[in-house]
Amino acid sequence: MKKAPAVILFAVAFAFVESAVVEYLRAIYYPLDRGGFSFPLLTIDQLELMGAEHINRLAIELGREFCTLVMLATLAIAAASNRREAWAQFTIAFGVWDIFYYVWLKLFTGWPSDLMTWDLLFLIPVPWVSPVLAPVLVSLTMICCGLVVLFFEARGDPMETRWRDWCLLTLGGLIVILSFCIDYRSVMAGKEPAPFIWSLFFLGLFIGIGTFLAMVTRQQTQT
Repeated sequence: MKKAPAVILFAVAFAFVESAVVEYLRAIYYPLDRGGFSFPLLTIDQLELMGAEHINRLAIELGREFCTLVMLATLAIAAASNRREAWAQFTIAFGVWDIFYYVWLKLFTGWPSDLMTWDLLFLIPVPWVSPVLAPVLVSLTMICCGLVVLFFEARGDPMETRWRDWCLLTLGGLIVILSFCIDYRSVMAGKEPAPFIWSLFFLGLFIGIGTFLAMVTRQQTQT
């Protein structure tokens, strides 16, 4: 728990760097004098017509996204003394980073206009898209869960996680990811995203939250 403030500070600063990079990319491909960032997105065919350097830049962007996850994971490992703490520190770092990514972009460019603004979340392995509210809700959930795990660690009562818990948590996470990726073909084809399937998103989120709350309840009854 003592290292959590340092992890949070890193995530806030890292979000600034991430937002700055995205602002630069949007200035190149979605300049404000042409309306700024919006859907439909540029397609790979359009990038190819613009020149080989733009395809190369796309490859670099994919690498940057992967390295972002590596950096957050290695930070969590460095700040933890066991796997439970590492998982908790990662969820906290990821959640804070993701939320402050939007905070910084709002300060830099005024985007997003509101929480229902559509965003391109990730490109690996396919484009993830959703209104901003969805990843913010996931991030808030991750932060809260991470802090609870660290709380139990700090009082010397580590949370027990059974295989059933991991299976349900993984299932919930995969359903949430599916809600982000389900329309990737249309997005890659340069079309407007289909209406977001909130029912699918909340199904996955509630499976995850429900499983975690059951873990907390079980932990409390055992102490």
